[in-house]
Amino acid sequence: MTNIKNKPEIVFMGTPLFAAGILSLLTERDYVVKGVVTAPDKPAGRGMAARPSAVKNTALQKSIQVLQPESLKDPSFLEVLRQWNATVFVVVAFRMLPRCVWKMPSCGCFNLHASLLPQYRGAAPINHAIMNGEEETGLTTFLIDDHMDTGAILLQVPVVIEPLDDAGSLHDKLMDAGGPLVAKTIDGLFSGTLKATPQPLVSKEDLKTAPKITRDICRIDWTQNPVRIANLIRGLSPVPAAFATLKKGDILQDVKIFRALPELVTHREMPGTIVTDGKKILKVACREGFLHILEIQAPGKKRLNIPAFLAGFRNAGNAIFQ
Repeated sequence: MTNIKNKPEIVFMGTPLFAAGILSLLTERDYVVKGVVTAPDKPAGRGMAARPSAVKNTALQKSIQVLQPESLKDPSFLEVLRQWNATVFVVVAFRMLPRCVWKMPSCGCFNLHASLLPQYRGAAPINHAIMNGEEETGLTTFLIDDHMDTGAILLQVPVVIEPLDDAGSLHDKLMDAGGPLVAKTIDGLFSGTLKATPQPLVSKEDLKTAPKITRDICRIDWTQNPVRIANLIRGLSPVPAAFATLKKGDILQDVKIFRALPELVTHREMPGTIVTDGKKILKVACREGFLHILEIQAPGKKRLNIPAFLAGFRNAGNAIFQ
């Protein structure tokens, strides 16, 4: 007699905290996770000791078998994957899969992406949505194909971006909403009730992308208007954080800025000029206004609010941001 599975058996693929949160919810809901695929341990910290991914830590806590292949085409890895004989592969914040992997499960291989596709395809959708001043983003589950984030859509859910949300708070909101969406997608694929639809066609001019965050993206340009700069700071906080070079006399230091508010006003100050009362206020001139800095961090120091920062930074009015 043929053995017919009465519930979906899953292979979960992912690496960072966002993916670990989804994996935790699936195990809490008693989904059968046959195994986890995640990135190899990477050296980190002062001692450069090998550090496991958040997904690996979660899997080990749940006594789930873990694979960490250097290559997703490695024959020994593929053989173990076949032996797991899972019905669905779930991919969250992982690398692109070769066809030999995503074609394997009988009920499909899908990805959870932190945007409303086709908008914000790429590695950093959470960051770029806030940086662009969006008021709404969302989550999409879609079938994986040969290209990046282009597969047919299974389910979507919108998520509001509040005015004070930063990348950290939006990450958590999307992670909380992502677990139930992934569970619903698994159930729909396994039951055969969920049908995929091609992604809408969007012109190149209207398509917003979410490339990997680089150091150049993180540098503040004081010739921009304050709303754009404030959104950049929100979109990069708490990590990797926007930064600017602070010059005081002959001393130059790159400082990270975590929270700021824009002020739209006409003025004659040069971009980067600091205006401060030396006690509670530190604002920086930019095009069409000022940026009020609320939290800042100097190299090797703690993250501080502005009153605490100014208490240890005398004559701030003599400094300038470059």
